[in-house]
Amino acid sequence: MKRLFTLLPALFALVAATASHAADWKEHPEWGKAFADAHVKGTLLVYEEGTQTMHVYDAERARRPYLPASTFKVFNALVAIDTGAVADEFDPIPWDGKVRSMGGTPNAQWNRANSLASGMRYSTVWLYQEVARRAGQQRMQSWIDKAGYGNRDISGGIDQFWLTGGLRISAEQQVAFLRRLADGTLPFSARAQEIVRRITIYEAGTDFILHAKTGWGTHAAENRTDPAKSDDIGWYVGWVEHAGKRWFFAMNIDIAKPEDGVQRVTLAKKLLTTLGAFSQP
Repeated sequence: MKRLFTLLPALFALVAATASHAADWKEHPEWGKAFADAHVKGTLLVYEEGTQTMHVYDAERARRPYLPASTFKVFNALVAIDTGAVADEFDPIPWDGKVRSMGGTPNAQWNRANSLASGMRYSTVWLYQEVARRAGQQRMQSWIDKAGYGNRDISGGIDQFWLTGGLRISAEQQVAFLRRLADGTLPFSARAQEIVRRITIYEAGTDFILHAKTGWGTHAAENRTDPAKSDDIGWYVGWVEHAGKRWFFAMNIDIAKPEDGVQRVTLAKKLLTTLGAFSQP
């Protein structure tokens, strides 16, 4: 029995990988024009549930692991709930008084008390660092192993491993993880998964719901021999519910200059629309 429990994480990861590879992969070289027009390099992987098709631009890159940056907040929130680091998604954590800025301007949403919900909405890094410290290295590693998240490497510090440390995940693995979250089949409580599904709602319209999270990793694009000179990596991951169907997606791009960052969302939504995930404007 002990041996069985030891093997469970590997079995979960194998099932997820098998499901991913069982789907038909359809390359979309025509998406290259949209990337070129946006002046960014990257990949987009979309699993269209209705047709069991993996739509992809640059399949090799879709399988290449990168630092997850703030997309890890989705996993971190699950751990926070099930370890009791917070009582629920609205449990406030006091601001530590350190002024944090974006683009040189203090960010009012960060410089106040936050909760899992507000921290997800405004990508409040310090909040999720605090709940990771409350969970602790041992419990965090245990959950990472149980879920088979990315390369399972949380070296680099309990409040840094997804920002500057050893954790890596591919677009393919992001999609597999999100499918399990949407279906409630991750090894977390049903309550934790329901809470995280709620707080990841990024946008909703009359005919769609978009669950999503952005991420931005400094010098994490791994596109230079000297890592300190690499571009930043930008993520946009999630899923769309529309017309009784679901599309799971993961995009990452190299961010050479700050203004490239907006393309994560703009480009992903544009290409998702071509697949029917959003109504044509």
